[in-house]
Formats: sequence, C-alpha cells, structure tokens
Amino acid sequence: MGLTSSLRFHRRNNKTFLRIFMILVLSCIPGRTNLCSNHSVSTPKELPPSNPSDIPSSLVSLDLEGYISFDDVHNVAKDFGNRYQLPPLAILHPRSVSDISSMMKHIVHLGSTSNLTVAARGHGHSLQGQALAHQGVVIKMESLTSPDIRIYKGKQPYVDVSGGELWINILRETLKYGLSPKSWTDYLHLTVGGTLSNAGISGQAFKHGPQINNVYQLEIVTGKGEVVTCSEKKNSELFFSVLGGLGQFGIITRARISLEPAPQMVKWIRVLYSDFSAFSRDQEHLISKEKTFDYVEGFVIINRTDLLNNWRSSFSPNDSTQASRFKSDGKTLYCLEVVKYFNPEEANSMHQETGKLLSELNYIPSTLFSSEVPYIEFLDRVHIAERKLRAKGLWEVPHPWLNLLIPKSSIYQFATEVFNNILTSNNNGPILIYPVNQSKWNKQTSLITPNEDIFYLVALLPSAVPNSSGKNDLEYLLKQNQRVISFCAAANLNVKQYLPHYETQQEWKSHFGNRWETFAERKHAYDPLAILAPGQRIFQKTRRQLYPIQLSKSKATGSPQRYH
Repeated sequence: MGLTSSLRFHRRNNKTFLRIFMILVLSCIPGRTNLCSNHSVSTPKELPPSNPSDIPSSLVSLDLEGYISFDDVHNVAKDFGNRYQLPPLAILHPRSVSDISSMMKHIVHLGSTSNLTVAARGHGHSLQGQALAHQGVVIKMESLTSPDIRIYKGKQPYVDVSGGELWINILRETLKYGLSPKSWTDYLHLTVGGTLSNAGISGQAFKHGPQINNVYQLEIVTGKGEVVTCSEKKNSELFFSVLGGLGQFGIITRARISLEPAPQMVKWIRVLYSDFSAFSRDQEHLISKEKTFDYVEGFVIINRTDLLNNWRSSFSPNDSTQASRFKSDGKTLYCLEVVKYFNPEEANSMHQETGKLLSELNYIPSTLFSSEVPYIEFLDRVHIAERKLRAKGLWEVPHPWLNLLIPKSSIYQFATEVFNNILTSNNNGPILIYPVNQSKWNKQTSLITPNEDIFYLVALLPSAVPNSSGKNDLEYLLKQNQRVISFCAAANLNVKQYLPHYETQQEWKSHFGNRWETFAERKHAYDPLAILAPGQRIFQKTRRQLYPIQLSKSKATGSPQRYH
C-alpha cells in the first residue's frame, strides 16, 4: 500500500471511528433510544426511527465527506433581516453534492416520522427567515467548494461555479481572463444559489435581464434527493422552475453562467431631479435606447439637506460654483445614477457618448456630479459601505426591507402617495427606484413580475438602528411598510413583491395568480414532501403545525414573532 493510499485508509478509519463514537454518545443521552443496551437496533437505511429523539443519531450515521454539527446552531438561527430567531436541529457542512443528496434522501426516507425540513443557506442575506429551518437541517452552501471556479473562453464564454460560491469571488477570477458576468446585484457578497433562487437584479437588468436570464446550465439536488443536470434544452421544466423558484424545487449545487468581455473602468454619474415625471421619463428614455448607458438606477432623497457636499468626497461637480448654490431645502428629490463602461484607450469616445446621452435629459444642470473608478470598485461599492457600518456596529441590526415590482402605468400614482405622504424621510436607509424592460426577462422562470412592457423596482431599504426611537424604530418601519402595501392593494396598482413575503397560502396564490397551479404541481413533482425552503412559508411538510405560534422574541422589539 503506497503512502497516499495508506493516509486515505487511516483517514477513512478515523472518520468511521468518529461517526460510531458520535452515534454512541448521542444515543446514550437520557431520553434517546439507548443504543448502549443489549437490544439490537436497525440502521436508518433499514427502518426509520420510531421516535423523534432518534433523529440526531440517524443523521450522524450518514456516510458523508463533510460533517454535521449540532452545537453551533445559533450561528444560523437568524439572517440579515435580523428579526427572527429560529434555531435548526443540525447544520450540514457539505464537501460534495453527494452529501446534500444523501441528506435529502435520508429525510425523504424518514417520511412522516419526522418534521425535518431543509434550508439551503448561502450568505444568510434573506430578510424574513427564508433561509432558516426551525428544528430542521440548515445546509451551509459555502462549505460546498466543488467545483472550483472554471472559466471557458470562446464565442460564448461561461464560468462553471459551485452554488455556494460568492459573486465577488467569481468577479475576481473572471477578471483575470478579461471576462465578467453580465448581470449583477448591487451587493456581491451573496452566493450564486441564493440570487438565482430569487432573480438577481441591479442596474444592468434593463439591458441583460436579471441574473436568472444569464444562466446556461444548472445542477440541482431535488427535494427527493435526485441530482439532476438541467438547462433550457435538457430537463427544462426543472431548469426554469428553480430559477426564481424561491428554493422550492431543488438546491442549486452548480451553475454555468454567461460571460462577456469586461471593461477596466467606469464613468459614474449622478444628477438630480425635483420633478418625478421628468425623472421617470428620462429613466425610461435611457433604457429604451440601443446605445445607452451600461447601468441605470435611481434613488429617492426625502427631507435631506447638504446632499451635494456629501458627494464631494467621491464625486466631482461639473460646475463647482453652480453646485455650491444649489439648495435642496428639504424637498423630495430624485437622483438618476448612470454608468458608462470603458477601457482607457476608449476615454475620448466614451466622453462623447456620455455627453450626448446627458444632453437628452432634463435634470437640474447644477447637480451633475461624476467620477471615474475601476470596474471592480464600482461593482463592489456596497461592500465599502458594509465595512464602515460593521465598524460602527450598525450592520447586524434589523433590516425591515420592502422590495416591490410596480408596473409603469402605476408608478406615478405610487410615487405621489408613497414619497410625498407615507414616507417622511430616508435618513435610515436608501430608497431605490429604476425601470427595467420586460422583454429582457424570461417568462418561463418561476419569477412573478407585473404584466407590462416596463415595470419598476422600488426598494425601501431601512435599518432599525439600536437605541433609536420614534419614527426610526423597527415597529414604526414595519407599520410604514404595511401602509405602503395596503395603499398598493387599495389602489389596485397590480404590484408584485420581489423577495416576496406573505403570511398565508391564499396570499401566495394571489401573488402567483394563474401560475399558482403550475407552481404547486411542480412542487409536488420535485419536492413532494415539502422538505425544501420552509422559511418561505408557501407549503408545509405535514398537516401538523411545523412552526409554533410563539417563537423566540425579537431582540429589537421584545415581542413574539408569528408564522402562519
């Protein structure tokens, strides 16, 4: 036996010994089935445990390349929203796709003898407990390191990555080859599987569609534990179901993502409007042009003063004198944010194209600010803000965010009521607003959007800062969100939630509309026991109540949280 084989043999023996030891320890704890007695006990493969207290032992018995932990569950009991505390029973740290498949098959085998559910957790950036599995199994997808990031050049370049890979790592690696994915989210420290389960939207979506429109192939572990490779032409129903499917049909373990040549630099521009109609009209004009900016977003500024001086640290005014005379006077303003990609040798033509595009717009002339930064610095801009917030202890606070997709026909009515009457400031977080083209979004995916050629993403992104009071606290912000939702419903604006959250299945049926039946049928086909993504609260594993009405108290409000 060679040295390599010998080491592998000893590792296998040590691993087997550790697994047997853990089974014995778990099984000898009072209240568990006593495997230390002289009675013979069947293995989980032969007979599922008859007692829920046997489940930890059965999980440890799985033959895995990774491992299962039971003592650090508090680390995955909450998410970025920081409003729910829902500890799982166990955490799976997979080293291979077969680890995930084995876990799923094991839970399927347990059937109705357990209430175990599974949540695939990427970077834990969900907002309302969607990545949590109360007393279930959380799969730490970032532990899934295979495959490595593999880049393929050619006429249609692409990258193969693990579902647990962060987008920022993909960007850094593809840039070494002069390539980059086409569509992004504003924050890159998210996993591939996480964003593809929702959509993945940013200022490039008007041109390239969301991230789910830029995927060639997926590898999926279904709710039955089957490992399936799928694409638009192979197992296409599963492929389109999973994209934007909120984790309901399978766990994304690998993705093949479209690439394009990457620029080195970006021209980054901000201008202001005091009139919403002019602002939205210019945004729609830009996304309708064939030759336009590479990124179009916008945000709302309510009751803010000295705004332009805040920009001077990273942006330069086109006219310093005029900019210094501008006074916002606490008015509601609308900022158009656009970017043009370029390489250094293309600077002259870039400036000409940018100047022509700006000449077609009706912004306030004195508010033109711009900057030129490296491509990666622009795409990773939110991470810079994250580091500052973490240093102040302001990152891990409750984030009662609300993301809406609003049809063009309703956007003016929405803006008039929400920005002028419901919201009194945005000092506690940004408000994003920008249009996208429906034609760039594949309607075969599970994502639900308004049924108009152009619709807007409006994202209310507040943070409930500790020790705040009055209008900045969590309870106030949640009530404010509800006022926005209630207004949209009463005014019949045909709004759809992005990263949706509903309390009842009837609300989910309303969200999906005439696509609900197909969604439910696919759930039955790929996850018949409703094991996957329980935190979405769309389906329940059994008729028994999986989530207690009284859950642990929110640290921010001190009040119990509720699931339906």
